Amino acid sequence: MTLARSLKLAALFGALLASSTLAQNADPDARAAETLARMNPEEKLSLLQGFLTPRMPADKKPKGLKSSAGYVPGIPRLGVPPLIESDASLGIANMGGFMRAKDEATAMPSGLAMGSTWNPILIEEAGRVMGAETAAKGFNVLLAGGINLVREPRNGRNFEYFSEDPLLTGVLGGHSVRGIQSNRVVSTVKHYALNAQETGRSFANVVMDEAAMRESDLLAFEKAIEIGLPGSVMCAYNKVNGAYSCENSFLLNDVLRRDWGWKGWVLSDWGAAHSVSIRQGLDQESGTQPTGEWWFGQKLRDALAAGTVSQTDIDRSVARIVRTMYSLDLATDPIAGARPIDFGPHLDAAQRVAEQGIVLLKNEGKLLPIAATAKRILVVGGHADKGVPSGGGSSQVWPVGGASLSLPIPGDAPYHRRLYMPSAPLAALREQFPQAQVDFDDGTDPARAAAAGRGADMVLVFAEQFASEAHDVLTLALPDNQDALIEAVIGANPRTAVVLETGGPVLMPWLSRVPAVLQAWYSGNRGGTAIARVLAGAVNPSGRLPITLPASLAQTPNPVLPGSDLIKPKPGSDLYDMPKEDVPLTIAYPEGSDVGYRWYARNKHKPLFAFGHGLSYTSFATSGLEVRGNQAQATVRNTGDRAGATVAQLYLVSRAGKPMRRLVAFERVELAPGQSAIITMAIDRRLLAEWEKNGWTMPAGQYEFALGESADRVGRPVKVRLPAHSWRSPAKP
Repeated sequence: MTLARSLKLAALFGALLASSTLAQNADPDARAAETLARMNPEEKLSLLQGFLTPRMPADKKPKGLKSSAGYVPGIPRLGVPPLIESDASLGIANMGGFMRAKDEATAMPSGLAMGSTWNPILIEEAGRVMGAETAAKGFNVLLAGGINLVREPRNGRNFEYFSEDPLLTGVLGGHSVRGIQSNRVVSTVKHYALNAQETGRSFANVVMDEAAMRESDLLAFEKAIEIGLPGSVMCAYNKVNGAYSCENSFLLNDVLRRDWGWKGWVLSDWGAAHSVSIRQGLDQESGTQPTGEWWFGQKLRDALAAGTVSQTDIDRSVARIVRTMYSLDLATDPIAGARPIDFGPHLDAAQRVAEQGIVLLKNEGKLLPIAATAKRILVVGGHADKGVPSGGGSSQVWPVGGASLSLPIPGDAPYHRRLYMPSAPLAALREQFPQAQVDFDDGTDPARAAAAGRGADMVLVFAEQFASEAHDVLTLALPDNQDALIEAVIGANPRTAVVLETGGPVLMPWLSRVPAVLQAWYSGNRGGTAIARVLAGAVNPSGRLPITLPASLAQTPNPVLPGSDLIKPKPGSDLYDMPKEDVPLTIAYPEGSDVGYRWYARNKHKPLFAFGHGLSYTSFATSGLEVRGNQAQATVRNTGDRAGATVAQLYLVSRAGKPMRRLVAFERVELAPGQSAIITMAIDRRLLAEWEKNGWTMPAGQYEFALGESADRVGRPVKVRLPAHSWRSPAKP
């Protein structure tokens, strides 16, 4: 049967079902139960195994099915649509442009750029864009929602994630999922759980006690699931306390379903299943291929015949999948194939994310914004004449307009590429400064670049770091001699600003000599335009760091990357070959629940730049903090001469006499010059509590709260006495 005929039949039977009395009942559980009762045994089993479409067996691949991350056949006679899955996180992924030739999509800025906005409304809008393009391209599952906390600064996938903080990550991740699913497509949240590095990801055993998990990584997932109600959760590659994530009954059955009351289905990451683990909580094995050891095909049938898996187990998983289809209207509004996309508004949204996600780290002497009177500007390095970089791996988008530059990665697969988005900062700066001479030097010769910079009104050095799935960066130093380039240029011209286009934190040995630094991350389809508008002052920077930038690796919980002794660097590349699966690797996180800035506060480390830090071209003041129960109120005022936005960050700084540092609420506020606003923030009590005895407990005593410009710069605390309080998930705190 062709895919088109399958979809047509699914639509027909879906419409008939929608017209039935039962379908009018909004209860997706009842509809799922009716459909399940009409399925035969083989139809049920067919929903529990997904295929990697480029390598799908010819006899199972419908004619017309496009290449994508995954495909699960539907049941046309019952109106059950197929699941057609696209990789994601930052848009409709298309690794290196090889999965589907010339299939363009809006490339959103990186997850850390999204995290730097601290703007749930904007991130939900970005989710709506991604969801709309998912549906328009004929997919109905987006493998998005990266909720992992940034624990390891060298993690190659940090650029896909939102932050190091459970509240910020959970809120932004939940709103992203909500936006995606508003288009009647499923979004996952991933990679559940504690998948914080790529080295040894498929076999590493992460060891952490339950309280630490509940108060950090699991809390981020819990919050995102509460807000976004994702249809699916993707379990991770790694082990957690000895059991693989995709057969970890504690994570999947006890926490996810029993404690949080979540009703969707769990699918494995591609190749992450290690047994017929349906009783342990895995519902669907993803990405199976003709060769290899797969578990939810014949082995599941054998287990059913042997009685080690029951028909009740099968029915439970099938019901979860079908129920989700009904809850998101996948069956009554099935996918219809590719439709035209109006990319204009989508690119506008991507630009807004990039502009709000740029963080002004340093601005001595108000060097920025660049003076409108500037006559000569030199742009150096970073391929800024071509575009802005993106991260690599399964989240990589082939952008609208096509990649402006595609570079190979030595020794890697041909579809793994270093792509540049078609928005060149050089051209955008020339647009912003038509009266000026804006020149470019590629930065490959520091002496030449320094000579070119002498006498310029402004020099902008673009420094980049490539990061990718399947590889961690082995050092936080900028690659390719870029530190020496910056030193040479600043020695020739003190009016130099550095623009960092990185996937995570980098060290800055030149920081004391450079007056201005802008953290632009991977800024997406219109990143060059966004960067130029911030540099020119057309946009007032409002980004705040979602992670801590360490002064050295010695400050971090694991100064040596776990498993780094097992890897083999690739010749001519910053990347490396992964260790084999027969090598034991245990990863411990000494910080426990004190991730990121909490670790720095606990150990009195002074980072290079703290979580929450970010400057503006105007100034703000906060006053009148009051905390009552689980609400806080304060006044925020723009005390400068430009319109701008700030983020009110409320921290718990002491509980019952014990110093601590936890973000418990935040609010982004836009204000005109001289304008003030009274803001009210809800405090999530889980952030005031600790996990013990199978539930949350807040001790009675004095709690101290303070508003901060960043995690390490907080104001005078307000003291509040709170009574003891205990509760279990999923009860509202």
